[in-house]
Amino acid sequence: MRAPVVIDLETKKTFREVKDNKDLGVSMLGLYNYADQKQYSFEEGELSNAFPLLEGASVVIGFNIISFDLPVLQAYYPGKVTNFKTFDILDYVKETIGKRLSLNDLVSATLGKKKSGHGLLAIEYFREGKIDQLRSYCMDDVMLTKELFDYGAAHNEIIYLNERGKVSIPVKNWKKYLDTDDDVQSHLTLPF
Repeated sequence: MRAPVVIDLETKKTFREVKDNKDLGVSMLGLYNYADQKQYSFEEGELSNAFPLLEGASVVIGFNIISFDLPVLQAYYPGKVTNFKTFDILDYVKETIGKRLSLNDLVSATLGKKKSGHGLLAIEYFREGKIDQLRSYCMDDVMLTKELFDYGAAHNEIIYLNERGKVSIPVKNWKKYLDTDDDVQSHLTLPF
């Protein structure tokens, strides 16, 4: 059964240190698989174990994955990450309201929750060898992204705050991404 996955990744370096996404290095990739309702995490040396899950997904869901996560992952993936069917919540927000919002702003207004840190903290965890904290931070972001997506699919909106209060961002049929289809042919080229 092909089902969605939600991903988030953390890097080893910042854009202050390198100019290109492919040079940032992956410290941790977090993934939630709707097919078995399980969470997975992969350190850099384990990324090849994530590829079958990405290959088998009906869609890869995330927050800023098209501009950030997938280009970083491309340095490790032997195929083309652009072949993954994707849904990027940040891109949807930008196209819908004309501006970018942070994941924290959206989950705070929509779910009443907050991120457990920020990306630079994840780099610090990696550099200090605090892999359990890094894993926890990454998986927190995965699950917040999943919960935000699920809320949008169920309520046909997500929310942010502006100077006047809560503002609804209408969601157009996110439920379609949750449909599973056993007959869908792989849209990728690698034999996983």
